[in-house]
Amino acid sequence: MSRRKILALISISLFVALSSILLRHLSLTSSPLSFLFQTKSKAKMSSEAKIAIIVGSGLAGLSAASTLVAKGIHVTLLERSPKPGGNSIKASSGINGAPTKFQPGPPFSDLFFYSDTITSSGVVFSSSSGEERRRREKLVGKLVNESSGCIDWLVKKGVDLSCVAQLGGHSFPRTHRGAGKTPPGFSIVSSLVKELKASPLFTIQTGCIVTRVFKEGGKVDRVEFVCGDGEKKELRGPVIVATGGFAGDADGLLATYRPDLAGYPSTNDARPGSQPLLTEIGAQLLDMAEVQVHPTAFVDPKDSLSPVKFLAAELLRGEGGLLLSDKGRRFVNEMQTRKVVTDAITALPLGEETPKQWDVQLVLDEGVYKNASSHIDFYIFKGLMHKCTLSELGEEALRTVKQYSLASAGEEEDKLGRTYFGHWELKSDEVSGGSVVYVGGVTPAVHFTMGGVVINEKSEVLDESGAKIEGVWAAGEVVGGMHGGNRLGGSSLLECCVFGRIAGSEVVRYLDQ
Repeated sequence: MSRRKILALISISLFVALSSILLRHLSLTSSPLSFLFQTKSKAKMSSEAKIAIIVGSGLAGLSAASTLVAKGIHVTLLERSPKPGGNSIKASSGINGAPTKFQPGPPFSDLFFYSDTITSSGVVFSSSSGEERRRREKLVGKLVNESSGCIDWLVKKGVDLSCVAQLGGHSFPRTHRGAGKTPPGFSIVSSLVKELKASPLFTIQTGCIVTRVFKEGGKVDRVEFVCGDGEKKELRGPVIVATGGFAGDADGLLATYRPDLAGYPSTNDARPGSQPLLTEIGAQLLDMAEVQVHPTAFVDPKDSLSPVKFLAAELLRGEGGLLLSDKGRRFVNEMQTRKVVTDAITALPLGEETPKQWDVQLVLDEGVYKNASSHIDFYIFKGLMHKCTLSELGEEALRTVKQYSLASAGEEEDKLGRTYFGHWELKSDEVSGGSVVYVGGVTPAVHFTMGGVVINEKSEVLDESGAKIEGVWAAGEVVGGMHGGNRLGGSSLLECCVFGRIAGSEVVRYLDQ
């Protein structure tokens, strides 16, 4: 054997021996590179172990997602619509909170939110008893006591909520919105969506319908959903259901529980209710017949018989607006609850049968316009309101406005019992045929459903026996038992914020067990 071959064999032997020693050494002590791969692997396993599923991208779902992401939890949000926001993004009057630094009067002087909510809920609440009564009290207590915290939470996220109005059924101004032109619902939703989309922990899939929630071994552990491709898929993890109500389910749940509302227009797009997703796993339902018909939805002159209406924000009445019948007369205290105002309108002669509509005009003066100009300008742009003079409304309307102006100035008592007139500024001695007003035709429309699945103060979904169903939470309009027979304006966004955050916090606790 040549000297060259011998040297080659020795070199190979040394390489094998050294390689063996090195591999043994690496098996005992981790190199920086192996540590990096192990860390990534553990991080991936950890993220897979801590994933939460949210169904619905209104404020309830977004509040839950924000809470989860802030605690390092991966979130997958499934939304059936093409864009996020649900009905929350359309909310125009604001979000309730008390006490807050933005409210008028002495600091923290609003102590009546709880009692106003109970009074508004009516006989549904007052006639309840036992465990159901205690559960309702806890839900309302949580709603009210967490309200100022929600305002602070949103403000810290950059949402302007500095303007406060008093709406119907409230004894104190507590409905917050921004000072600019952006409606409160859009402002809140867009801020949360922007924040969430910047996080690598957040994933949203739109155009996806959840078809089933699975419960195995006594707990919920996954959902089945279908997106645009039609393929059924599954996603595993604890589930927060924030899918909204059934006010747009005219031929389904609405027809089942409130057939008397057949033919009414709605402020909701047509879509099926989602409560059956939860009743299929044993969830209890409550207050399903309690449906809110909002007294003021605009009748669009360009399409007056459309079954879908655009809401006339309640703050228009809260800021001083009044309602006139087709005779030019007031017929109700406009600051009463939505139910009372709706009942007063529907007691008037019916204007149209299909859809059912009444001839009512919402009238505002320049003072109201100054304090709600962003809303009114938008409605004028949409052709839902117009600027005119009192002479165009007729002699009876002129006399009615003159009398209303006397009451708003405190010169006489309002015969309908109104005591709060917002920013109405037209004086009785200034009322004339040339007085400028802003007018829009309105009619009652199905707006909100107070009924839904039963939860406790931790947002845990309860079964027929009152026991929690492990692994599933619910928040927002999909829930029942919060508002009884009437929801106060501004409490829809609040409910979503309060119980969305609670659901998120409870899922964090659940995953940490």
